[in-house]
Parts: sequence; structure tokens; C-alpha cells
Amino acid sequence: MEPNRDSLLAIVNAPGQFNFENGIELTHVEPGLAQGVLWAGPASLNPEGLVHGGAIATLADTVAGCCACSTGGDCVTSSSSLEYLRPAQGDLFCEATPKKLGRKLSVIQVVIVNTEDKTVATGTFTFFMTRPGEAPDSQG
Repeated sequence: MEPNRDSLLAIVNAPGQFNFENGIELTHVEPGLAQGVLWAGPASLNPEGLVHGGAIATLADTVAGCCACSTGGDCVTSSSSLEYLRPAQGDLFCEATPKKLGRKLSVIQVVIVNTEDKTVATGTFTFFMTRPGEAPDSQG
């Protein structure tokens, strides 16, 4: 296994970490791709019994950040935009792929689907690379 992949999985999925404690599991990382799941429980729901938008945003931010760091490096979220397309119930699955993996900024797109493979939300996240990975950046 790749060292960066292993460290991302270990960090995100460790008990006591914010993501773990909120039902988020990083399931797959490779250069240019990250996947994760929100195991929706009672604490993930809004008063109407649907998955809370904040839980969806947390899943998206976590998986997108792991995609941004999938070639090495460290990052913090600079900006994000999510489009909520339908009410969400049950477990949710997120896939993140890069629009740009850069030395200073990385831009990642996410798609979140439900257990019926229907798209619940899509979004774009921009990350400031606090320590660049190995991907060359000719765009700055």
C-alpha cells in the first residue's frame, strides 16, 4: 500500500477524530481519487428526520480534502460550494476527483449519492496546500 494512502486512512478513520466521531469513514484513496461514506445515525439527522446539510458538508469536505492530499502534502479548506439536489435519508457515499491538483491551490469536485445511487449533492472545494504534494503545478 502507498504510504500517503495509509496515513490518510489512519488519520481520518481514527477513533476520537472529528470525522470518525461523526460517522464518516474514508474508504478509498489513490492519486486523484478519494471516496468515503457517512454512516447516518440519529446524530446525523435534522429535526425532520433527514440527513442534516452540515453532515453532508462535513462528508464532502473530508473526502475532498483527502483527494487534494492524495499525492502527498497537507491542506486546509479555502472555500467550498455545495448544491443540495434532493433530501437525503440513510447512508451517503461521496466521491472526490480533482479539477486541479496544484502546489498552492487544489480544486476538487464532489458527488454525493444515496444508497439508491441517486445524486443528493454536488460541490466544489478549494484547498490551500500548506505543504505541496508531488504533483507538478504549471498553473501556480
